[in-house]
Amino acid sequence: MILLQSPSRYLLQILTNRLQNLDKGVELDCQFVEFNDVRYHIQASVKNSNVVLLSVSLPTPPPETEFVGGLPPGAIEAIKAAYGTMAQILDPPKDGYNLTLKLNLSKLPPDEEHKHALLVKVASIRQVVLGAPLQVVLKRLLSRTAAPDTNRPVALVHRPMESFFLIPQADKVTVIFPMQFNDSVDTTLATSFLQEFVEARRTAGLNNSPPCLWSPSPPQELNGIPAESLSANAGFVSFGMRLLLLIVILLFLLHLPVFIGAVIFSRHVEGRKLDRTVWSLSTFQAYVSYHVKCSEGFMHTRMRRRVESLIEALDRAKPGSADKQAQIAETRSFKRLSLNDGRRSLNSRR
Repeated sequence: MILLQSPSRYLLQILTNRLQNLDKGVELDCQFVEFNDVRYHIQASVKNSNVVLLSVSLPTPPPETEFVGGLPPGAIEAIKAAYGTMAQILDPPKDGYNLTLKLNLSKLPPDEEHKHALLVKVASIRQVVLGAPLQVVLKRLLSRTAAPDTNRPVALVHRPMESFFLIPQADKVTVIFPMQFNDSVDTTLATSFLQEFVEARRTAGLNNSPPCLWSPSPPQELNGIPAESLSANAGFVSFGMRLLLLIVILLFLLHLPVFIGAVIFSRHVEGRKLDRTVWSLSTFQAYVSYHVKCSEGFMHTRMRRRVESLIEALDRAKPGSADKQAQIAETRSFKRLSLNDGRRSLNSRR
């Protein structure tokens, strides 16, 4: 099992190498994709080696989500709060991208520890931008400030044309994930597994585990959401519990590929828990998809090994297979000869 980290390792490596080789004045132009949904383009020129342009293309939002100027609500404020004067938002962004930042490496703090921390924050641009609206809702929960649209589902984008939903309330926030799979094998495995998971809670050793409900229909909290936005072909699963960490551990260990619901209370977003909770929720679908594929690959490996063992057993059971092996062994046997015997054998051949 892996734990996805918020900073992009490749982006962090590029920024670190650029900072260490500023005196060389090397031109930089690199593009890459993360989690198959966020695209990056980082550029730097030889003339001004301290300036780096970072462009980010976000997942295409579905109709039920709201984007302001091509960005999620609160993204601009989150960028300014995270990077300060080091980053400048260019308007308009580069063609084909939602956001372009002008990074001035000369404005990094002189202290090495703080400098590295700010570079890690820049490499976490995905969390800062996509997690901005989620962070706003969770901060309201922490401050006990009720939103004007309480109990109204809020759709947030996390994959191309896919969204997850928040139901903010005064004392909690409910998060529901529609988990969509394009492969029929993944859907079948997920549905079968979820039904067994519900039954497993009835065993004696799991009486204290969180309650789990599976249903092919959407939860009641999503009433009024368009049907095309609730396409979860593996069913709907809702968890009722008070400990978010226990939710995350159980779901991650069991690789649940479904419609997931989680309840977040104020204690789950206190202090440093806020950033961790935002990142875990915004990348939950990528985490689950990875482990579903790993589980499927593990099952395929076990089946191949089983087939190979059965084929070997059938070969051993064929009539005459033992005699053939004995003949092969006899043809490969040899007799050790003395020096005189070897000379006589050689003379006889002549």
